[in-house]
Amino acid sequence: MSSTVLGLVRASHPEPTAAVTTVAGLLAVGVGHPPGGVVAVVLTVAASQFTVGWTNDLLDADRDTMVGRADKPLASGALGRRTVAVAAAVAATATVALALTTNPAAALCAVVALVSALLYDWPLKSTPISVLPYAVSFGALPAFVVLALPDAPPPPAWLVVAAALLGAGAHFANVLPDFADDARTGVRGLPHRLGATGSRAAAVALLIAATVTLVLGPPGPPTGVGLAAVAATVVIFIVAWYAGRTGEHAEARPVAAFRAVLLVALIDVVLLVTNGRLV
Repeated sequence: MSSTVLGLVRASHPEPTAAVTTVAGLLAVGVGHPPGGVVAVVLTVAASQFTVGWTNDLLDADRDTMVGRADKPLASGALGRRTVAVAAAVAATATVALALTTNPAAALCAVVALVSALLYDWPLKSTPISVLPYAVSFGALPAFVVLALPDAPPPPAWLVVAAALLGAGAHFANVLPDFADDARTGVRGLPHRLGATGSRAAAVALLIAATVTLVLGPPGPPTGVGLAAVAATVVIFIVAWYAGRTGEHAEARPVAAFRAVLLVALIDVVLLVTNGRLV
């Protein structure tokens, strides 16, 4: 039993699951949810993330086996496909049930985010519109959190747009480490069609756009912290570009770019959570 639980945790993509769930919880606190509302948001998002992670590993099991992904429990044989399929179905059902404890409008956003993410798992991952589910699901996240408030106003457009841009940028950054494995197994999403250089450029442009939207979108003049975040974003990418050019190894540039993208994404998440207080 313990090995099955551990395998399910590993197959759930625990790092992004924990990150997205934590962001949702912090955003819920930021927009003024009472403790019960924060719990409802966190549990709904966690169940949704488990569904997506388990479904992804289930659909990619043959590909992961082909490239020797020993870190994947399904590919290594440490976990059965039926077990993961049942877990994903239970998590999907729980997502809808938990979302409905808020209100119909918020529940609809949660379901849209889940369905969009599942459509990325199949069939959109290997298509020219592979970025679309990331944009839709990330954009729907703050909409769900805001709408889950009692007597909630409509979520501000800038908050939804910024989250969508952040999600789209994350898509391009997320595939950079997996380009070689994806090429071997026939994955041809938009980042693969643009190539590594094009994907890095797209990630940079989208994350800068997300940062600017988070700074200029809220009512009133931009704060000093916000302007500093925009400046820091630009400086980080400039430093990463020079680090890549001067690196001793051929892989220096993609590694530097990937780290820069992660750092800027962290800045954007902080802005997203703190600016959520303005809704």
